[in-house]
Amino acid sequence: MFQFLKRANSEETKASAVGGLSAPAIAYSGSGRVAWSGRDTTSLTRNGFLGNPVVFRSVKMIAEAAATLPLILEAEGGRMDTHPVLDLMARPNGGQGQAELLESLYGQILLTGNGYVEAVGAGGLPFELHVLRSERMAVVPGADGWPVAYVYTVGGREHRFSLSEGLSPICHVKSFHPQDDHYGLSPIHAAASAMDVHNSASRWSKALLDNAARPSGAIVFHGGDGMLSPEQYDRLVVELETHHQGARNAGRPMLLEGGLDWKPMGFSPSDMEFQKTKEAAAREIALAFGVPPMLLGIPGDATYANYAEANRAFYRLTVLPLANRVAAALAHWLGAFDSAPLSMRIDLDQVPALVAERDAQWARVADADFLTDAEKRSLLGLPVAED
Repeated sequence: MFQFLKRANSEETKASAVGGLSAPAIAYSGSGRVAWSGRDTTSLTRNGFLGNPVVFRSVKMIAEAAATLPLILEAEGGRMDTHPVLDLMARPNGGQGQAELLESLYGQILLTGNGYVEAVGAGGLPFELHVLRSERMAVVPGADGWPVAYVYTVGGREHRFSLSEGLSPICHVKSFHPQDDHYGLSPIHAAASAMDVHNSASRWSKALLDNAARPSGAIVFHGGDGMLSPEQYDRLVVELETHHQGARNAGRPMLLEGGLDWKPMGFSPSDMEFQKTKEAAAREIALAFGVPPMLLGIPGDATYANYAEANRAFYRLTVLPLANRVAAALAHWLGAFDSAPLSMRIDLDQVPALVAERDAQWARVADADFLTDAEKRSLLGLPVAED
């Protein structure tokens, strides 16, 4: 029998073990130079999710789509419609519901390659679940290489989660990393170079806009020995910056005197290819995250015939594999607290993007006269009715 625990107790304080740790506010600034960004998690998150629209939208699309998928819990050989684990997942803590918690978890996995869920409570099923910041967590390996503890660090203060008696207060879900035994590899690492190219192209476009939204030109001086005096040069620079830069001054006529002549310079062929380079970088970012460029509005992609086909591929190839892997990991972890094996997966019949596929499958199974009703229900993932 599963242990039903009271979810509320006036004498008991339920809170994340790391809730008391606080980090000082840090202001980030950049020099505006075009350069390769850092490959650490903080830099990639800042320059990617916080500073790149393609990365931001890719992560949001995957995390939000996966977080809203309906879950099926199976225990004791059958599908459970009511269960303490379902209640826990529906309201994992006082500040989040199921969708909010899972969106945070998926976002951490996509941005860092690692997701950490903390169990709050002693004995039996946890009272609350909390998603922890991945860049603050460190794995402590034992002599055999397996983790013996997790250390969460904030502002120089640490909290240690020790693993004992086979139960872990931390569920660590990580992506595959071929060169690391303890941490996962995020898509943003693979897309880092393309992300830098895309960000640099955006800065180039912004600089072009700030300079009257036109190609640079040359002011030619025909008087004297072809050289301006320091006073004339300073006056010309101030005149240009004050009256001819910026979007509000675009197209404003320039008054030249004293032998000055303006020679505009048009776009070179390489300048004309700059926008195509930016679009190619955007497609590479979307490819790394597994989001069809068509869904992001990126031009130049003709892989799928229409939006519906691209959306179906998005769920089949990206969202469902991630969601099922996380659901299985959470079920295995939570089942250990009550010494009962659990299985959790996505209910495919309630995924709108897969309606056409599921209708076709139901029709094929229903028309299979050589199958018994029990076999048909099993093929469709439904519980077999008892006699």
